[in-house]
Amino acid sequence: MSIPTEPIGSLPRPRALQNALVEHAQGRLSTADLERLQNEAVADTLAMLEKLGSPVLVDGDQAKPDTITYPLQGLTTLAPDGVTIPYDDGHTRQLPRLTAGPFRYQVRADTYLRAAQRHTDRPIKQSVVAPSTLSLLYPSDSIAGYSREAFRRDIADESEAEIRACLEAGAHRVQLDFTEARLSLKLDPSGGLLDDFIALNNEVLGRFGPQERERLGAHTCPGADQDSTHSLDTDYAQLLPHLFRLQVGTFYLQLASEPDPERTLKIVSDALPHDVRVFVGVTDPIDLRVETPEEVRDRVLLAARYIPADRFGTCDDAGFAPYADDTSTSRDLAFAKIEARIRGTELASQALGL
Repeated sequence: MSIPTEPIGSLPRPRALQNALVEHAQGRLSTADLERLQNEAVADTLAMLEKLGSPVLVDGDQAKPDTITYPLQGLTTLAPDGVTIPYDDGHTRQLPRLTAGPFRYQVRADTYLRAAQRHTDRPIKQSVVAPSTLSLLYPSDSIAGYSREAFRRDIADESEAEIRACLEAGAHRVQLDFTEARLSLKLDPSGGLLDDFIALNNEVLGRFGPQERERLGAHTCPGADQDSTHSLDTDYAQLLPHLFRLQVGTFYLQLASEPDPERTLKIVSDALPHDVRVFVGVTDPIDLRVETPEEVRDRVLLAARYIPADRFGTCDDAGFAPYADDTSTSRDLAFAKIEARIRGTELASQALGL
């Protein structure tokens, strides 16, 4: 396959694991038994992706509680009343609020990567939470004895350590999950919040050399939880020129669910730096209809009209289950969409003579 294709990250958990998470939360299942089921789900996810012919694998975030708060597991200096993220269907997700410093990751993503590597020798991409996302943990007022500036320094140091650990462990690519980028423009149309987020992320990314940054990527989407988004109504034209300032070698963009994909591709063509690659979404995780390989092919061929073939790839718009309790998409449906992406990308490569 000449056009690269990759999954984004999260996949629905098997029913047995979903049930185990509930039982563990109620104190009726041991941590050891939960971890055994999580490990089995990781092995099954990797095996399924290999069977479908995915050139790059992910563990599907099977052992993560969600894509945001996994570094916080076991952290005791948290209150439940943090920033609330509203979705268009009316449901919300709420982040915790930090109550004291210093801030330290309790779990790093390289632990998930190393666990996955025990099941395969194929390339594995590892997603990590963006430091800008975790900056939302700090309350609007101050924390006694722990300034916002000190907190941001700690976030930057912790994020750098996590990314380095993933690179050193042999990650094919480390993907920064920057899903709040588009949401920030909905919350602050002036772009000030987005600029602040990008500055913090670049504070971390700038600590890596050019060769390392070639293995770093950033993903953005308007949210994908319980078949709903939080910022699809925010114009991509406001986001992309700012987003492309991130110091990474690869971008992963939601596109399949975009109302006018061709307009977005024109914006990408005009704003994309000359030395990076962009993966465009060709399957929509919150659409219950499975795209056909031919439909995917046509989406890829449209992208090829605006982006040189050696500078783009294909992906899913977003993860299929960024929160462990999201059962809105079945596991079988997610793998069917991934198979359509892989087959459709192959068809497009053939059509382009690559």
